[in-house]
Amino acid sequence: MVTAEEKGLLGSEYYSLNPLYPLAKTAAVINIDGVNQWGRTKDISVIGLGASDLDDYLRQAAQEQGRTITPDPEPEKGFYYRSDHFNFAKQGVPALDPDSGVEYIGKSPEWGRAKREEYTAKDYHAPSDEVKPDWDLSGAAEDAQLLMAVGYRVANADRLPEWKPGNEFKAKRDAMMKK
Repeated sequence: MVTAEEKGLLGSEYYSLNPLYPLAKTAAVINIDGVNQWGRTKDISVIGLGASDLDDYLRQAAQEQGRTITPDPEPEKGFYYRSDHFNFAKQGVPALDPDSGVEYIGKSPEWGRAKREEYTAKDYHAPSDEVKPDWDLSGAAEDAQLLMAVGYRVANADRLPEWKPGNEFKAKRDAMMKK
C-alpha cells in the first residue's frame, strides 16, 4: 500500500525506485484504487485490459463468480497512466488495475453510467469523496473476494506473471529477470 497518489503518485514512485524487496522478486501489483459503492455487478472492468497474464488470472476467478471482465469504460481518460500501479509497470512489474464493473445487477446500463458521471462530477478528488451512508458495498465485497482469488493464483503459480507480447513494459521486465 502506498500513498500520495493525488500528489503525483509519490508513494508508488518512491517504493518502485527504492523497493524493500527486489522488483525482480515482486510477482505482481494489484492496484485497488477505490471500491464499488453501488452494488454487485455482472462484470469487473480492467484498466489496460490485455496487458499481462494477470488478466487471465482475473478472468478465471471472475468466471468462478459467474462474472466477466470488460475493458476500461473510459479509455480516453488515460487512467492506466494516472494511478499507483503505473510506477511499478514502468519498472517492469506486471500490474493489474481493476475497476468497478459497469453492468449492475438489476439496473440498466444507463444507471451505471449515470452513477459514474455523478461521482466524477461531484466527488472525484474532492473533499466530498468519502464514505456515504447510502452506499451498497456488496459489490465491493465481491470484488475484494475476486482480487483475493487473483492474488492466491499468482502466489501459487509455477511462474511469475508476464507482460503480454508487444506490451510497452515487457522489455524492462525481461531484462530484469535475466540478471
